[in-house]
Amino acid sequence: MESKKILAADDEPHILRVVKDKLANAGFTVFTAVNGEEALQTALREKPDLILLDVMMPKMNGFDVCRTLRADPAFAAVPILLLTARGQEIDRRMGLEAGATEYITKPFSPRQLLQTVQEKLGLAAAS
Repeated sequence: MESKKILAADDEPHILRVVKDKLANAGFTVFTAVNGEEALQTALREKPDLILLDVMMPKMNGFDVCRTLRADPAFAAVPILLLTARGQEIDRRMGLEAGATEYITKPFSPRQLLQTVQEKLGLAAAS
């Protein structure tokens, strides 16, 4: 079985490293981006099976990247998870209205993130 591809975009190097390491160790192929424009370009080029986006990124925020991807039929069914320190209900609602599948508030548990990714991809969590 071919490894599922995941795009992780965050402008915080520490968070990006934690996310990439956790997902790569679980057998996923992980592409990274450090801003919204790079995330969009990488998504269009690599066609990931799931996308993790930080909301507050330079050049293009996660809401805008999500909206842009959702406008493309190729990404209509791709799970998009927003990762953010903005935990207000209004922010969550904005994320879901932008087309996000899930809204995850930082700080988050890497283990829980992996479980959410596996669930959204329809994979059974490893025991």
